[in-house]
Amino acid sequence: MAGVDTAERALELADEAFARADAEAAVAHLSGAIRGFTAADDKRRAAMACVRLGDTLANAMGNLTASRAWFARARRLVETEPPCLEQGWVAVAAMGCDVDDPAELQAAAELALDRARRFGDVNLETKALADGGLAHVQAGRVSEGMALLDEAMALACGPADDTPTAAKSVCSFFTACYFTADFDRASSWTDLLRRHGLISLAPGPPVFLSSHCDSVQATLLVELGQWTDAEAVLTRAKANFEAAMHAPSWHPDIALADLRVRQGRLAEAEALLLGKDQAVHALLPAARLHLARGDHDLARAAALRGLRVIGDDRLRAVELLTVLVDAELAGGDVDAATAASTDLSARTRGLDLPALQARTAATRARALAAAGDPDSAATELEAAVDRLDPARLPWLRATLLLDLARLHDRSGARAAARIDAQAAAAVLANLDVVLDPDDESLLARLGRPSPIGRPSARTAALGRDGKWWVVSCGGSSVRLADTKGLRYLAELVSRPGVERHALDLVDRVEVPMPAGGPDRRTLGDAGEVLDARARTAYRRRIEQLRAEAAEALAAGRLDSAEAKQAELDELVAQLARAFGLGGRARRAASAAERARLNVTRALRAAIAKVADAIPGAGEVLDRRVRTGVYCAYEPDTGDEVRWIVQSRLNEIGPGGTPPGHGTHATNRERDRR
Repeated sequence: MAGVDTAERALELADEAFARADAEAAVAHLSGAIRGFTAADDKRRAAMACVRLGDTLANAMGNLTASRAWFARARRLVETEPPCLEQGWVAVAAMGCDVDDPAELQAAAELALDRARRFGDVNLETKALADGGLAHVQAGRVSEGMALLDEAMALACGPADDTPTAAKSVCSFFTACYFTADFDRASSWTDLLRRHGLISLAPGPPVFLSSHCDSVQATLLVELGQWTDAEAVLTRAKANFEAAMHAPSWHPDIALADLRVRQGRLAEAEALLLGKDQAVHALLPAARLHLARGDHDLARAAALRGLRVIGDDRLRAVELLTVLVDAELAGGDVDAATAASTDLSARTRGLDLPALQARTAATRARALAAAGDPDSAATELEAAVDRLDPARLPWLRATLLLDLARLHDRSGARAAARIDAQAAAAVLANLDVVLDPDDESLLARLGRPSPIGRPSARTAALGRDGKWWVVSCGGSSVRLADTKGLRYLAELVSRPGVERHALDLVDRVEVPMPAGGPDRRTLGDAGEVLDARARTAYRRRIEQLRAEAAEALAAGRLDSAEAKQAELDELVAQLARAFGLGGRARRAASAAERARLNVTRALRAAIAKVADAIPGAGEVLDRRVRTGVYCAYEPDTGDEVRWIVQSRLNEIGPGGTPPGHGTHATNRERDRR
């Protein structure tokens, strides 16, 4: 009895620790409660204390590995007990979106639903319905899953009175809406959830759900091509969460990281994802980040890790297989890309989700073209374009048209390529997005019409020619020896208006390939902290540890999984220090500071060379290239010269004018002109 009394007192102390947001103290008291209940052989209460401890580790401290270990212990404690309510709560202890395999999530939800209805617990029923609905959606049974989720939301807005449990149920609902792009359904419940107090800026579950809701809204804005608005929504959600909780946000950071990858702001994306990619919904933006950086091996490893853990999750598999196909193609392994593309087709068969079907078609087309079948590739893309509703998914439609234009251009069907490019340009004219430099170059070559009202300006070009760079303007061309500064400059000019972190520029230009594992003495120290090879080695070791921790956890080797997690936490912290994250003070020789100094010197030296070679055009660069921790080429309406980067040296026509017009990243920039 004394052990039970001690355990109950520990639970009271844990509640007090939660009230003052002291997660570490709460963990200590919950651990004491578990010891007390276990010593008294009270397995059910010990299991519930394990659930609370796992929930704290996952949601307050971000340690999913340790959290899952405690949830597993809770299941072992009650699995031999007669049917009881605790078995239901233990089964759905985790957040639905944190369970990787939908088959596992569905089995747990069904057990919990049985116990909830058998013992009359409407709060548990709400969570079971929501998690079961999410599992069905992830497995491709969308209609069935959404019906369960609607029922769960009705309970959450009605008789359910356990706010934390209702909040977790709403989280599963928003996750399902996110993956299916069912923004209308999300919107239809949001007002009710707000009126019920489940979504607000109040600390705790309400602000967490508010940030999740905003992340779903931002995803819609991204699909609509309204990227500035999406960025504003996510930035506000992130600030609101951190002001209320005094801790880093979760869903807004992940969604913002995904947007940053699309914008080409890769270092910012990495900073947002550090320490979060153990969650499966953060793994996709992490894999896309590796792919955008050109680290195809790491992108492949991340995608394969995700595919191993998600089981029969057809929705997330589509996006991961898309990354895998592109990584294999970039690495030159067409057979592997074709195999991944075949798997992708099988997983999407019968899915009535236009966005996923369109992305699947685009990915299959790339694999078919690489395998020497451009006709079939074009057929895939044309059918996908015809199926898409241009009003609902304009950005996706534009990317499909660009892919089709590129395919026709490469096969020599110039007239068809021009028609596709002009159709893409017509869609893009109404969007606020950042285009990839290759897409901008394609549109320029195929004669995209200039925006109405844009003042005429001479075009100056920067193009690579082996070990030399050629700068051209007004019929004059000068060859300059290759330097890092010119390569940095080309990266900035190719994406006008887009900020690039100095570390990102270093990584893009130096393209390091580490020979072995990271030297922990270098990253975060004053000496080699900037070294891009060390950062890349850290990223690869982190990915390796993520995979090893997942394997250990799946095999029930909990001690090994926690050891891997501890090493992960250490490496992530060291990599974060290199970026100066989390309010940590940067040393004078920190990675970001050294990168800022070196990139600034190299850029200014390169611009000076260009100005000497072509004075007027070079002076525009001197005015419009901003240097610092974040660098950018920011052209202005009144500039007499507009700079572009040539992907081919024959793109500039007589008099320094390219076919069509030069590269521009966004409609905002066109408006400024």
